[in-house]
Amino acid sequence: MDQIAEFITDGNAVLGIEIGSTRIKSSLIDGEYNVIASGSYVWENKFVDGYWTYSQEDIWKGLQGSYLDLCGDVFNRYRVHISKLKAIGVSAMMHGYLPFGANGEQLVPFRTWRNSTTAAAAEKLTKLFGFHVPQRWSIAHLYQAILNCESHVKDVCYLTTLAGYVHWKLTGCKAVGVGEASGIVPLNADGTDYDEEMVSKFDKLVSPNGFSWKLRGILPKILRAGATAGYLTVDGAKLLDASGKLLQGTPFCPPEGDAQTGMTSTNSVKAKTGNISAGTSVFAMITLDKPLSKYYREVDIVATPQGKPTAMVHCNNCSSDINAWADIFAQFASASGINISRNDLYGLLFAESLKGDDDCAEMLSYNFLSGEHIVDLTEGRPIFARSPDCKFTLANFIKNLLYSSFCVLKRGMDVLCRAENVQIDNLVAQGGMFKIKHVAQQILSNALNVPILVRDTAGEGGAWGMALLASYMLDNGNLPLDEFLDLKVFSNRSGDCVRPSVGGVKGFNRYYNRFLKCLDVERETVRRLK
Repeated sequence: MDQIAEFITDGNAVLGIEIGSTRIKSSLIDGEYNVIASGSYVWENKFVDGYWTYSQEDIWKGLQGSYLDLCGDVFNRYRVHISKLKAIGVSAMMHGYLPFGANGEQLVPFRTWRNSTTAAAAEKLTKLFGFHVPQRWSIAHLYQAILNCESHVKDVCYLTTLAGYVHWKLTGCKAVGVGEASGIVPLNADGTDYDEEMVSKFDKLVSPNGFSWKLRGILPKILRAGATAGYLTVDGAKLLDASGKLLQGTPFCPPEGDAQTGMTSTNSVKAKTGNISAGTSVFAMITLDKPLSKYYREVDIVATPQGKPTAMVHCNNCSSDINAWADIFAQFASASGINISRNDLYGLLFAESLKGDDDCAEMLSYNFLSGEHIVDLTEGRPIFARSPDCKFTLANFIKNLLYSSFCVLKRGMDVLCRAENVQIDNLVAQGGMFKIKHVAQQILSNALNVPILVRDTAGEGGAWGMALLASYMLDNGNLPLDEFLDLKVFSNRSGDCVRPSVGGVKGFNRYYNRFLKCLDVERETVRRLK
C-alpha cells in the first residue's frame, strides 16, 4: 500500500476515463497495468425536442463527479492525493453530432448515437459512397441537418464527437484516434485518413448550399494509437479537477471510442479476434483479415486504434428494458419492507433465469426503447407478450428478457458468418451484463453458437482499456499495439470460457424465430402508441 501511495504521489499513475451512456468511469492503473483505484458517476440521457441528448452542463458535472469519486477512492485506500499523472486518455460513446461555431460555441444540443433520425441521410450517403453509412455516424447527422434546412449548418467550424469534444477542452487539441474517426467519416483503405474520394463526393453533393466550409476543414485530425495528442492545460486541469489539486502538463493519448476501448480491454485488436460489449447498447467487433465482398446495412466497417478494418454489428438496445423491470422488482421489494441492493437483486433474478425453459415457454419481449436500424425501426416501444397457456414463471420471464437483448445482435452476426463466411473461434465479452457469472454469458454463447470468454478484467471495461492506450503511448511505439497487449498486458491474465449447449442453441433459435415472425407487432405498436 505504501509503494502504491508513493507511486501515485510521484505522478507515475495513468488515468483512463470512459464516458458511457449510463456511467462515466475513471480507472487509475499502475506500471503493471493493474487498476489501483476507480471512480464513477451515474447519469442518463434525456429526450429533448425529438433528440436523445446530454447537456454540456451534465457532461462536465459527470466528468468532474467521476474524477472526484476516483480521488476519494485513492485517498480512502492510500491516504494520498493526486496532483500529477503520467498519462491520460479519454474515451466516450462513439458517433453522434457535436457542431461548434467560430468562437467555440456549441450550435445545437449534442445528438447522441441513440437517435434514429437520420434515415434519409444515411441511405443517400450509403448509395453515394458505395459504403454502408449508419444512422448514428457524424456524417449522417451533418447531412440530415442539411436536408432539414437547419440554420446552424452554415456556421459550423468544427464537428466532433463526445470524446473529441472533451479531449479538445482538456488539451486544446482538435484530434481523435483513428478508431473514433472511423465513426465520423469512412476511412481510406489503409486506415490512415478520411477517404478522400468520399470527402470530395460529399463536398460536391452539398455545394449548391453555398456553405463557406469544406468537409475536411471542419473535421478533427486523425491520430493512431501510440501518438501524443496534446497536454493537459491549466484550464483543462480545472475542468477535470474542481478541487484544483491536479497540475497541468500531463500528456494525452488520442481520444477513442468505446468500441476501440472494448477491443483493447479484451485484447481483440489483431485479425480474426473479436469481442462483444453489452450494456445499454450491445455491439460485436470482429477484426478482419480481408475486406468484405460487399457492404451490408447490418454491418458497419470501423477501425482498431491502429487503423485495421473491423466489422461492427451495433444494436442500440440491450439492457435498458432489463433495468426497467429490475426497477419494478426493486419497488415491490421496498413496498414489502425488504431491503435489497441492486447487485443482489440482479444476482437473484439472473440466477432464477437458469431454471427457465430453453425457449422461454412461448414468451416474447421486444426491448426497444429506441429505434433499431438492423430491423428497420426508427423508434422503439418495449413490449412483452405471451401465449395464454404458457408456463408463466419468474424464471421464464427473466430468461425471456435476456434472450430479447441478444436477438438483433444475432441477426447482424448471421450476416457475417453466413454471407461472408467469417470464422470465429471465440468471442471475448465484457460489460455489466456479464458481472453475474455464466448467465448472460451462456445465453450469448447459445445465441451465436460460439464459445464466449469472459476475462477476469471484464468488470474494468472501457476506462481500463483507455488507460492501456495511454500506457501504450508511453511505451513509445516499441511494439505494435497487438504485441504490446499480448506480451505486456495479457500474458498472465486468465478468463472463463463457456461453450454453447445443444438444448440452449435449439431453444434460443425457437425464441429467435418467434422474435422475427412478430416484428410487425412492434412496428404497429410504434405507429399507434405515440
